[in-house]
Amino acid sequence: MATFPRRKAKSNVTQFPKTLRTKNALRTPYPDDEDDDEGPIRPSLRRRGVYLLPNAFTTAALFCGFFAIVMAMNLKFDYASIAIFAAMVLDSLDGRVARMTNTQSEFGAQYDSLSDMVSFGAAPALVVYEWSLRGMGKLGWLAAFVYCAGAALRLARFNTNITVVDKRYFQGLPSPAAAALVAGFVWIMDDLGFVGADLSWAAWAITLYAGLTMVTNVPFYSFKDINLRKPVPFIAAFVVVLILVVISSAPSKVLFGLFVLYGLSGLGVYFWRLFKGKPVSILQTEHEHEEK
Repeated sequence: MATFPRRKAKSNVTQFPKTLRTKNALRTPYPDDEDDDEGPIRPSLRRRGVYLLPNAFTTAALFCGFFAIVMAMNLKFDYASIAIFAAMVLDSLDGRVARMTNTQSEFGAQYDSLSDMVSFGAAPALVVYEWSLRGMGKLGWLAAFVYCAGAALRLARFNTNITVVDKRYFQGLPSPAAAALVAGFVWIMDDLGFVGADLSWAAWAITLYAGLTMVTNVPFYSFKDINLRKPVPFIAAFVVVLILVVISSAPSKVLFGLFVLYGLSGLGVYFWRLFKGKPVSILQTEHEHEEK
């Protein structure tokens, strides 16, 4: 009698595909799936880091701004003004360090703007208010607020127009220069022994001028087209030494004088362009039109 091979009964485990025998896509599979080459898909979380070196300069600038606020609250206005100027130096270095080391990032750009708002927006407004504007009542704190709001609007406009503005000029007075006008005035008058209450209207006018000029379209030279990697004559190194010596001889007077000239230079360029019939706005609208 002929015999036929019996078929082996299928186990309950092998009746389903292996993809259905995992508990779920995020949990550990059953032991009999360890030999499966295509294991369950696990979402991988990529950690994003930040560049330490340029952000360290930005943090130092932020610290100087905060230190200036603390010193103003303690009525040490010379220290507060010096801290704002130190923040200016650090702010000018973080971007250059990022470009030199190829460590630019969107995080660094946003962090730099927030640091500038504290160091060149809130800190100078509070310093000049505590030094002189407090005694003017509502007019005093309104002038300080106009300056603070102008700095915030200036930084926001800079971030949004960074790709369409002529690189040779700033659109409006840059916030570090505006802070230098306000803090420099406080510094030089404090060195000369003047009391802030005696110069309330002068401080009020300078604060309003700095705040309003930041939100205008007045072009201010940016010095960004200067190539620092290009060789220069030997006499240029000696000129730098002379400049440092002059600044060291009377820091408050020299620095305030330089920034007063810079703060007025934009108006000179503005009216010169207006007189020559050239476009006053520095937005590159013609270039954008050609691309379309």
